[in-house]
Amino acid sequence: MPHVNGRCSVKLLFDQNLSRKLVNRLVDLFPGSSHVQFHDMPEADDSEIWEFAKANDFCIVTQDADFADRSRLYGSPPKVVWLRCGNTSTPAIEKLLRESESAIHELIASIVLDCLEVY
Repeated sequence: MPHVNGRCSVKLLFDQNLSRKLVNRLVDLFPGSSHVQFHDMPEADDSEIWEFAKANDFCIVTQDADFADRSRLYGSPPKVVWLRCGNTSTPAIEKLLRESESAIHELIASIVLDCLEVY
């Protein structure tokens, strides 16, 4: 996995329930990140998103409990960041992810963790 500033580079894949704007808003921390809509998957089911993330080395970011459940069943890859903040603004989600940067990097580097719950 490529490194940025001495850390493993983390590519996030934002689920359809999150704003596409997060990709550009977080490019400084998570270069190479993307959104499911950028890959013609706006209506994709969880299995399709899971397989796409796995094949393309993405960490899924979602507010959907189904991905956390899938993570418990199948392990990783892909890793999952489960946002538990409820319906909130894009700037608030950006702030939450910025505050969680170190924990997200720890998740990616871990051989035992598959899902990170962020509140």
